[in-house]
Formats: sequence, structure tokens, C-alpha cells
Amino acid sequence: ATKLVIDCSTVSRETAITAAAKLQTTDCDFLDAPVSGGTEGARMGTLSIMVGGEAPVFELAQVIFAAMGQRIVHMGPGGSGQATKAVNQVMAAGINQAVTEAMAFAEALELPIDKLLEVVGSGAAGNWFVNHRGASMIAGEYPPGFKLKLHLKDLLICQEMSTALTKTSGGQLPLVEQTISDYQQLIAAGHADEDISALFRLKTKLFDQSKPTS
Repeated sequence: ATKLVIDCSTVSRETAITAAAKLQTTDCDFLDAPVSGGTEGARMGTLSIMVGGEAPVFELAQVIFAAMGQRIVHMGPGGSGQATKAVNQVMAAGINQAVTEAMAFAEALELPIDKLLEVVGSGAAGNWFVNHRGASMIAGEYPPGFKLKLHLKDLLICQEMSTALTKTSGGQLPLVEQTISDYQQLIAAGHADEDISALFRLKTKLFDQSKPTS
């Protein structure tokens, strides 16, 4: 092909496959290449990029991806990048749920947060999210690294992909269902453009029922 389209947005696997088929009729190759790493990764060029499409086309596009990301992986045929991103977004939802709930618990226990983050952040429970968002959520600050409304959009795609799985006659993602419900509640309270760590707003209510969501 004489042209190449690289799509870094997050859509369903089926949408990516349809786009590739349509572009193929115009002598144009297509790679679905969603990314992960938040605004920090985009700014520093350290994104993780998961790519679906033909291997030779992927190899040709390596120089483009290298300018954007640090870990670039060809996941398989068209749509595989989006399928991988869907898995990533489910995992991100679980981490968000666990970290925000644990931090609300820590706050209720009146632990010294700086020391807590130091010890749990370097242990078996340590992860990027607690290390980069733990202190800010305790301070009531939620500058968007990944906007809550965008993660909701992605989780709705995951939900749709799960129910459409023919090999298992459809599937369920209980954690996704819970996170969608939580996000919708937060968006209704006006927090759509905050970072997904704003889920902490709901978790603090587990220990103080008088607290408003807003």
C-alpha cells in the first residue's frame, strides 16, 4: 500500500477491524495502536503502545512509534491492539478501585500518609498509581492524568466487547460494572474532567457517611 493510517484512539476491536477493511479498498494500510501511560507518558515520549495489524506494516511504522513510546509491542492481527487496550483498561479500573479504597482506609486510620506511601509503594502492593496519585488524592487534588469521563468511555467499550464474545456466549466483568456505576455517580456530581483518582471521593464515604460526593 502507498498510504498508512495509524489510529491511537481507544475503540472496540470490531471498530478497528472494520476501519482496516474499509481502508484496504483504497490501497491504504491500517494499524490500531492505542497507548497507555497518561499525560506524563505522552509528554515524556514513554508511552506503552499496543499494536494490531500486519507484521510488515508494523515494522515499517517502528520509527514513528519510537518517537512516541518506550515499549512498543505488536500484539497480532488487526484489532489486537484494541483488545489489549481493553484488558489494560479493566486492569486500570481494578487498580483504581483498590488504591482509592485502601487510601481512604489509611486516612480513616489516621496513618502518616508520607510514610505509608513510602512503605507500601515499595512493597508487594506497590504500583504506578499509588506512587503517582496517592499523595494528591489525600490532598483532595485530582489534576487529570487520565480523565474520568474518558476511562468511563473505555470501560463501556470493554463491557460491550465482553458481552459480544461468541466463544463464551458472552461474558461478565463485575469490576467494570461497579466502576462504571461509580464513575457515573461522580460525573453526575460534576467530576467528569478530573483524574480517575477522583474515585477517592466515593471511597472516603465508606468511613464517613455524612460526606457529600462533591
